[in-house]
Amino acid sequence: MAIHLTLENMSIEEKILTMESIWEDLCTNANNVSSPPWHEKILNEREEGIKQGNDEFVDWDTAKKNIRNDIS
Repeated sequence: MAIHLTLENMSIEEKILTMESIWEDLCTNANNVSSPPWHEKILNEREEGIKQGNDEFVDWDTAKKNIRNDIS
């Protein structure tokens, strides 16, 4: 079933409400979605990096700042 939304004609409020509806639906059906194999591989690599002391956890504000710096 295809749903066509004319985003340029939607208000910000309508767009946010639409995103919230989509997110709620995805969360409701989360058990029906499996992660791709590469995802487990990456998580295992990151966990190993923590164990080996090569990586560290950072708070969310620091992570966002680092991401912004990386893409700038």
